Formats: sequence, C-alpha cells, structure tokens
Amino acid sequence: MKDKKKVILTCSVCLSRNYVTNKNKSRQERLELMKFCPKCNTHTLHKETK
Repeated sequence: MKDKKKVILTCSVCLSRNYVTNKNKSRQERLELMKFCPKCNTHTLHKETK
C-alpha cells in the first residue's frame, strides 16, 4: 500500500461523511461512487473530500 492514499467519501445530498477508502496516488481526478447513505436511507452519489 505504498502508492495508496486514504480518502473520505461524503454524501452529495446530506453532506454526511460515511465512508473511508483508498485510491491510487497517481490518479488525479476526484473519486465519485454510488454508495448507500444511512442518513438518507437511499443510494446517493458520494464524492471524495479534501
């Protein structure tokens, strides 16, 4: 895991920080995934935060 970076994913609807994941350091664009948000109780777009 030398070339991995820990990132936090935030729900785009309610802005709660729900997930922590890893991504490659060489990747420049921000990570965006469809994940389940327990607060919204639905699948929403989760974006990487700084």
